[in-house]
Order: sequence, then C-alpha cells, then structure tokens
Amino acid sequence: MASPHQLQCFPSKPRVFILSDISNEPDDAESLVRYLLYSNQFRTEGLVACTSTWMKTKVCPQDMHKIIDGYEKVVNNLNAHAHPDDPYPAAKYLRSLVKKGAETYGMTAVGDDIPLSEGAEALLERITSKNKENDPLWILCWGGTNVLASALHKLSKTHTQTHAAKLRSNLRIYAISDQDDTGLWIRTTYPDLFYICSVHGWNQYGNATWTGISGDEWYGFDKGGPDPAKISSQWIRENIQIGPFGRTYPDFMFIPEGDTPTFLYLIQNGLGVAERPEFGSWGGRYVATHGGASGSRSGSGVNGHFSDTADEVVGLDGRSYKSNHATIWRWREAFQVDFAARMQWSLSSDLGRANHHPVAIVNGSTGPAPLELEIGAGEVFRLDASASYDPDPDDSLTFKWYQYKEPSATQWAVQYEVGELGIKALNEAGSIVEVQMPPAEKCCVELISRQAIAKGQLLHLILEVKDDGVPALTTYRRVVIQATNEKLLGGGGGAEAIGDTMKDVIQ
Repeated sequence: MASPHQLQCFPSKPRVFILSDISNEPDDAESLVRYLLYSNQFRTEGLVACTSTWMKTKVCPQDMHKIIDGYEKVVNNLNAHAHPDDPYPAAKYLRSLVKKGAETYGMTAVGDDIPLSEGAEALLERITSKNKENDPLWILCWGGTNVLASALHKLSKTHTQTHAAKLRSNLRIYAISDQDDTGLWIRTTYPDLFYICSVHGWNQYGNATWTGISGDEWYGFDKGGPDPAKISSQWIRENIQIGPFGRTYPDFMFIPEGDTPTFLYLIQNGLGVAERPEFGSWGGRYVATHGGASGSRSGSGVNGHFSDTADEVVGLDGRSYKSNHATIWRWREAFQVDFAARMQWSLSSDLGRANHHPVAIVNGSTGPAPLELEIGAGEVFRLDASASYDPDPDDSLTFKWYQYKEPSATQWAVQYEVGELGIKALNEAGSIVEVQMPPAEKCCVELISRQAIAKGQLLHLILEVKDDGVPALTTYRRVVIQATNEKLLGGGGGAEAIGDTMKDVIQ
C-alpha cells in the first residue's frame, strides 16, 4: 500500500480567487466540482457568484453551497489520498468564502457613487491584505468581470497612484474571454495588469483557446485531431458522476467545463510555470500581446495582456494540426484521466483501492518547478530520471522525453527558427537520456541579422513519467535549457532588415 508521505507534495500553493456566473448554464458548476478535487494544491481565498452577458441581473451563490455540501461528504476520503502536508480545505472554510457579486450587468456596477458588492469587498480585502510571502493573487474569471472592475476602481480611489500600481502588480488574471463590458475597460484602464484572455468577436467563443478543453464537437474546430471519447456524456457518467460528490456534477448543455482551463493552468504537475504563459500547460499557452515575453528571455518580467498563440500537434487521426485550441486539447487524455482518478479518491479512504501520481525526479531535482540549465551550443549532456518512483508499490513506470518547440519561438514559423535537440536513450527503461544541443548557428544567432549572440534560445524538454495503474496517471518535469555561445560562433549570412536578405531575389 502507498505511504501518505510518499505522495506528491506542494511546497508552495497559488492563492486563488474565483468569480463565477454559476448557473447561467451547467459548466461553471462542473468546473467547481473539478476545482475542489484539486483544492489541496491551492490557497482558495474567494468564491464569488457574479453576473455575465448570459445572466445579467442575478447571481447564484446557493449553487456553490450545494456543491460544497457534496464535497463535505467526501473530504475525509480525499485527505486519505493527499500528502499529510497538503490537506484539502474544510467545507466550513470554503462556505465562508462564498459571496454575492453585484446583481447587475457590467459597468453598471462600477462608479464613484456605486457601493461595492460583498463579493467586491472580499476581493478588495484580499488585494490589499499583506501576506508574508508576497505571493501573487490569481483571479480566475469564469463569467463577467464587474466584481474585479469595481474593486480595482475603488482601489484607485482610496490609494495613491504608486501604491495602487504596486498592489496591482501582485495580481494575475485569467479570464474566460470577455463576458461583459468591463474586461476591455479593465485592460485599457490598467494596462499594467497581468491578464490572460482570448480576445475575439463578441461571443465568438469557438475562436478562444479555452474551448480546446472540450469544444471541438460543438464549435467544429480541428476535426479529427482531439479525441472526443473522454468528454462524452457516457464517459462523464461512468467516471465523474459517481459517488456523493460526483453526483453534484451536472450534465453539460453546450460544452463541459469551459472555465476549467483557468485552474488547469495552475495545476502543479511539473508541466506549467504560472508566471510564464508562453511556456504552455494543461490550461493552454498564451503570449504577450505587446511582445517581449518569450523566446530567449530568461524571464518574462512583464505584465500586460497575454493572448492566443498556436501549437502544432499530431491528432488522433495521425494528421498535424496547428491551432490555439491544440495548446489545450493536446493534453486532454492526461487531464481527463487525472480527473477520473481524483473522483475515485472521493469514494474511499483506502489507499490500496485507488491510483496515485508518480513522483518525477531528474538529476536529483524534485518538485513541480522546472529544472533550469545553461548549456553551450553543440554540447552533449545527460538527464537521469531513474530515481523517479511511484507511491503505489505494484505500479511500473514508463518514461517519455520530447522537445516542446513552440515556447522557444518568437513567431509562427517554429520549424524554421527553433534549434533541434537530439535525444538518445541510454538504458532500456528510457529513464536516462543523452541530449545533444543544436549547433550555434541554429540556436545562438539573431533571427534576421544572423549575428552570433552569447545567450540564445531557451529550449524546452518535457519528461512524462506515466504509471500503469488504473487509471494510468502522468507526472511531468520540464527541463528549461538556456543555450549559450561564449565564443560567439555560428554567425553570418544575415542582414539588418528582412528586405536586405532578399536582394538577390528582387533585383
């Protein structure tokens, strides 16, 4: 039987505040069910029922309470499957976080003479409260954003410009598109905010990255690429709508769980890096709208708007698909199976009756944070994951290593820009690999001028460690490799402008 102390643990937990137009349709309730199954990874600080373009004059906090009531019935079982240092929050605590947002639409809730809703008061208190770690507050917007807009407006009226800006710098927002007229106002009024959001024609959700979680059948994108089996009504009925908590998960109307990418983005499974939207995760991949937060930079160091970008992925039918939706659906098998496994945890406190995640260890490094290396162009180095283990003693592990090229690129044409890592297994299990860095001319030169540079591309290598339990679970480790070129090799053959490189063609 697994030992609780061998289970995954989380040295730090993101602070999370959720705004939800729950009950405008079933998907917010579905997302809240899944969120609570992961809530031992987070410090939940608010659950506010809000309005949206789909429900403009009422809010439904009572439906949050119904789901928490179901959670209360299984939280002891869930805790049996959690590391002792990372328990699930008590239902009583979660109930205390449920508040009502303004029961009015969009900007009608924002103004000098308009009182804050209790939800906005709670959010403002969390924005202005001190925490000794100074950790960012993640505001996950599943509906309209007038609760956030009114809190930010109040902040600007009650604090100096400098202090308000400092407080805003600690906010991280992931919005499921714009669902009222405050989203654009927020980004325009406070361009310094870290704000992830797909921007598209009003209500044209099929264009948004987040629909990659389950929207391919409904919206008709990437047909043949994503596997629809694990988002079907039958799969959900058999794997999710089970037990006293699973029964609080309603049938979907349009697509299931459109809001879930906001917290899948924060899941600590070794894949995503919350401060780097361009790195990609279960919650999708986004790049800075104004540029400067990807490619060879060792840290984005920017706030501002992050918007859609694309990954190229081989689909279920063997064809290649390149879309913003693919940045999420490429992980669907893993995140749906993960969801099903956690729902199994809710059924029993017996560790032997459920599967648990492998623990990935690379070159002695543990935990969900990426392993960061600086390696010279053309050099060979070794990665060793043989110390990885599974807490379930009868499970075996498989190891898969691959390069994730898109986060290294500065533009769409990834295949022409990003240097190729050579990966060679050194043992039968594949847990130890030798990695060949690309030559300097492929990873340490300026894109247009081809001038050699000392620090080149930031290359990404992903390890998937998967067990053979039921259902089979995956843990990741990301290795981020800064390519270096101290001798400034490999330069030449470029020009100062694109047109200059084409002079032989246009003469």
